Amino acid sequence: MIQEDKAKYSDILENSITYLEKRGFENIKADIDGYETPKSYLKAGSDVSITPDIVAEKEGRKHYFDISLKSEKPNLLKSKWLFLNRLSNLKSSRFRLITTKGHYAFTQEMLDATNLTNKTLIKI
Repeated sequence: MIQEDKAKYSDILENSITYLEKRGFENIKADIDGYETPKSYLKAGSDVSITPDIVAEKEGRKHYFDISLKSEKPNLLKSKWLFLNRLSNLKSSRFRLITTKGHYAFTQEMLDATNLTNKTLIKI
């Protein structure tokens, strides 16, 4: 999710963290109070900062998670997903999207638009 939506959807972020903890993920970093903030990346040539919503480890492999919710700025969300996908490929990590009821169609349209059709969604 983009930075403007974080306060509005903090409950979904907390539910996602709980879901990941139950699935055996450890060393969880999240962009929310009570957790260590994941590393941010600055987009070259602008002041846009990209921070994954959740970073966790499982079986020695790092996983990047982004919460997919309807957004007023879909282009910013697309570029964030493309960057996190590329970053995870470079670092031999995994990138996954988490979505909730009411946001499935939006997420699927965004995945089709960015050619990330091979991504499976975590539906909470």
